[in-house]
Amino acid sequence: MNAAFPRILTLLRKERGISQKKASVDLQVSQALLSHYEKGIRECGLDFVVRVADYYGVSCDYLLGRTADKSGAMIAVDEIPEQDPAIQDKRMQAGGVLPTLNKKLIVNSLQVIFDLLQKCNNKALTVEASNALIQTIYLLFRQIYAANPKNPKAMFSVEAYVYQTAAINAAARSVANVGQLARGGQVNGVDGVAAERLPAILPDDLTAQYPMFATSLLNLLRAAEKELGA
Repeated sequence: MNAAFPRILTLLRKERGISQKKASVDLQVSQALLSHYEKGIRECGLDFVVRVADYYGVSCDYLLGRTADKSGAMIAVDEIPEQDPAIQDKRMQAGGVLPTLNKKLIVNSLQVIFDLLQKCNNKALTVEASNALIQTIYLLFRQIYAANPKNPKAMFSVEAYVYQTAAINAAARSVANVGQLARGGQVNGVDGVAAERLPAILPDDLTAQYPMFATSLLNLLRAAEKELGA
């Protein structure tokens, strides 16, 4: 059985608020055996995987960590929502207008970043830039998630004592690789951006090229340098 199964098996039970004793009875195994499955000490058979999938109403692909969607769906790019209707800009709550403002600065600036990546036409560069952003979001979400001790620890497979350093190092490595690739260097044997593909980024032209997003990007840069003491 793969490494994801024990973690997801535990997470599903805790999400539903089901005791290990009750789950073992419902799944027709001993509590000791279920405990071994959840800890990854013992491997189960495929019949147990199917039983668990039916019990929790999820797909076998989800149980095996092959998809993040409990139904087993593999989401396509055009199916990813740009705005979740469940999330609204709550301007009048704690923090006032600042969270909404910062969210727009970040989202609009990313529009510029990914357009520049597209112009560079280098897959490795896009992957490294995306990895840096993914690790940063992972860090922020996990810190907020972990602040409440009632949230199931099985949500994550990387141990709590190591994830922060590992994610920071991974993000820093990807940022360094972005610089190397953007300058035309190689990373892991993959060529960087061809000189003729490098976009010219002139401050005076940003507004002309990105009339909807340039102001956000410029304000984000100023805010970042203010935090750096510049």
